[in-house]
Amino acid sequence: LAHLHQCQLDGTYLKQLKQLEKIELLLLDDLGLESMSPIQATMLLEVMEDRYDKSSSILISQLPVKKWYGLIENPTAADALLDRLVHPSYRLELKGESLRKEQGVASTGKID
Repeated sequence: LAHLHQCQLDGTYLKQLKQLEKIELLLLDDLGLESMSPIQATMLLEVMEDRYDKSSSILISQLPVKKWYGLIENPTAADALLDRLVHPSYRLELKGESLRKEQGVASTGKID
C-alpha cells in the first residue's frame, strides 16, 4: 500500500493497478498489523476489484477474519473490501504456537 501511495504521487498509479491486475497470484502478507486509513482501504479495494474473478490472491494475517472489519476506518469501504476478500475465498485457519517461537526454543532452550 505504501508503494501504491507513492505511485499516486508520481503519476504511475493507474499503470501499477493494471500490472497488479495481471499478476497471476498476488500474496499479501501480514494483513492487519495496522489499521488501514481510508486511502489505503480504497487502494486495496481498487486492487481487489480489478482482480475479482480474474486471478488469485492469498492474504496472510495473524488477525482472525472476524476482526478485519475493525481495521478499516470507513465502514462503506470495509463492507465493499471484505465482500471481495471474504465471500469468494477459501479460508485456512492455522492453530498452535508460532513456528518462530518453537524454533527459538529448540535452538536456545528458551523463548526468544
